[in-house]
Amino acid sequence: MARETRIPNATIERIALYVKPLERLLEEGTEVVSSRKLALLCRVRSAQVRKDLSYFGEFGVRGVGYDVRDLLREIRRILGTDQEWRLAIVGLGNMGQALAQNPAFAKRCHRFVAAFDSDPDKIGTTVLPGLIIQPASEIVQVCRAEGVHIGLIAVPSSQAQGVADRLFEAGVKAILNFSPFQVRRPDCCHVENVDFTVSLDNLAYFLGRKGKG
Repeated sequence: MARETRIPNATIERIALYVKPLERLLEEGTEVVSSRKLALLCRVRSAQVRKDLSYFGEFGVRGVGYDVRDLLREIRRILGTDQEWRLAIVGLGNMGQALAQNPAFAKRCHRFVAAFDSDPDKIGTTVLPGLIIQPASEIVQVCRAEGVHIGLIAVPSSQAQGVADRLFEAGVKAILNFSPFQVRRPDCCHVENVDFTVSLDNLAYFLGRKGKG
């Protein structure tokens, strides 16, 4: 049996990057796009576009390009955004509220089915139509009942690991963590940490270097 090719994480990240330009081209009525044009829109090399796509099969026609609608459909299939994923969010402060109300989730077939907070003043209030904030103490029961696939954490650092542990206990296999604390995870699960301080440090470095130039 042939050994399965391991696809680099950077390739997956770039494949996801191709989605928005393709959606925009489709909205504009563009039917075919070359690897060069797609590369320019995504600020990568055209050879990189072709290499990324080659991990998943043969796409497009040499000398012609890619059918925009077909390529977008295939990329959504590759990324798994052609099916619904059920989300739960824990922590409905300003950031949590903004995340839950961001239309990009629904556009990517991600649907919030549960929301939790420990603040008594927030419990029972509505975040979205049909999405009511429930006590954080009920994370395990509710997430199991709702069949949650992905958990979003938007709580203070001191609470992040405890929340993650309850989500893992509920059978949630993937977490998008917006807390500055990098949570530990079981081997069966995946965690993406979104740390704004790292991006701010990168910007500070860039500005500092530019000022010395």
